[in-house]
Amino acid sequence: MSPRLLIDVLQVTGRQMCAFFHTLDPYALGGPVSWVGPEPAPVWLDLAREYTERWCHQQQIRDAVGQPGLTQPRYLAPVLATFVQALPRTFRATPAAEGTIVTLTVRGASGGQWSVRQEAGTWRLYAGAPDRCDAEARIDDAVAWRLCTRGLSQEQAREQVTLVGDQVLASRVCEMVSIIA
Repeated sequence: MSPRLLIDVLQVTGRQMCAFFHTLDPYALGGPVSWVGPEPAPVWLDLAREYTERWCHQQQIRDAVGQPGLTQPRYLAPVLATFVQALPRTFRATPAAEGTIVTLTVRGASGGQWSVRQEAGTWRLYAGAPDRCDAEARIDDAVAWRLCTRGLSQEQAREQVTLVGDQVLASRVCEMVSIIA
């Protein structure tokens, strides 16, 4: 397939896909997003997953050809906000006392803070950071997306993540995978 044909196909199918997405109720329950969990997920999460797939492949191509990435907050911030939806699943087998909180701080213009809290035997995700947490992982936004897509090994990630508080809990963040594994 020639580059021109590929571009033309993507333009036509991209418009059709966008039109279809506009017909969907983003708050309706859809199918599961595998790396979040086996339960039905809201349609908005599946749409966000689709965006992250396209963004990641574009970023990988840009990296391979030495071109700057789409790392401005308007592009990268929604990718990271989607990827952190995998935090509860990452912690699912991690025992902790009721009320234990682990915070992920993603530094940089596209970053933010998210926390998981142990509640009734499960980990729940919250936007932001409480005044007190038991553990925190701090990572730069340029590193965070690579961690979530296995662009870094857990060992490489641990070298670039600052762990605060309970080291075992904080280091679990380095195991997060936000793509189909």
